[in-house]
Amino acid sequence: MPEPFRIAVSKDYLIFSSAHFITMKGHHCEALHGHNYRVGIAVEGALDEEALFVIDFSVLKQIVRRLVDAIDHRVLLPTGNPKITVREEADRVLVAVFGEPKYVFPRRDCAILPIGNSTAEKLAEYLAVQVRDELGTGGARGLERLEVEVEESPGQTATCTLLFGD
Repeated sequence: MPEPFRIAVSKDYLIFSSAHFITMKGHHCEALHGHNYRVGIAVEGALDEEALFVIDFSVLKQIVRRLVDAIDHRVLLPTGNPKITVREEADRVLVAVFGEPKYVFPRRDCAILPIGNSTAEKLAEYLAVQVRDELGTGGARGLERLEVEVEESPGQTATCTLLFGD
């Protein structure tokens, strides 16, 4: 069996600027702040027998761009964190931390995500799962491995690696 090929995409428009806060160990929560995130993605797999590529670069770029656009210029709010309560009420989102009211945001300014914390690691995992699922339902074949890198700031990155078929 031939070795798999690897393609990677990192474009200037695969970025998002978002506000977030994370809870730390114990009873500590950092202050609300923002980052200019950058996303890179790599896919490994066999070459398509007819097209002779792993996957069309444009397909991959379209998926990732749509995902980053959905969280760009938003407050990232995790719903899977037992220390944080996120409640939608009409056109606003109420956020409590450790049971105490903390923030009220306009709903349109929030990205409510099914993650445990809005760390770079969990954002990379969230994006990786979304990309993998979309490629799978889109009929992509021969793909073996996917890596999504989220750079929180220059020199600070987190990478999530997923296998197809998991």
